[in-house]
Amino acid sequence: MLGGGAAAGAALLAGCSGDSGSRPDASGSRSDEERLRTRGARDSAALLARYDATADVHPRLADRLGPLREETARHLEAFRSADQPASASASASPSASASASASAGKARAADVPKDEKQALTALARAERRTADARTAALRDAPPELARLLASVAACGAAHAYLLTAGGS
Repeated sequence: MLGGGAAAGAALLAGCSGDSGSRPDASGSRSDEERLRTRGARDSAALLARYDATADVHPRLADRLGPLREETARHLEAFRSADQPASASASASPSASASASASAGKARAADVPKDEKQALTALARAERRTADARTAALRDAPPELARLLASVAACGAAHAYLLTAGGS
């Protein structure tokens, strides 16, 4: 019985090693990773646009939304960073991402509820949906990307809570 437990433990540890060379189709997993990163970047860009649109419609909320928006912009850069050389991702300015998402956010301003509380609730729902999608994507992600997805999903869940909590 002890030998069987040791063998099971060894198999478990081998499965957690993160050795991508043991995957049967390394090229297929790379395209899966690219697809997941692209989706992560797209979802973060959409959230960024929602933050900008909400702040445009409700300027009094801009200070409250600012830190959450900044984290969302960092998530976008984290998903994009694997597709760019290190020097390009390090030199990419947050203001470039901000201006691109600001124009997208203005296009969605019509989707923002006119009531501040409803606007925050809608933004929280978007964060929750995105966090849930990222959590579901964990099963298809290689270890490094799974860690990023899990971290960003947890952050999104925290954002949803903060957006609907009574205070700032």
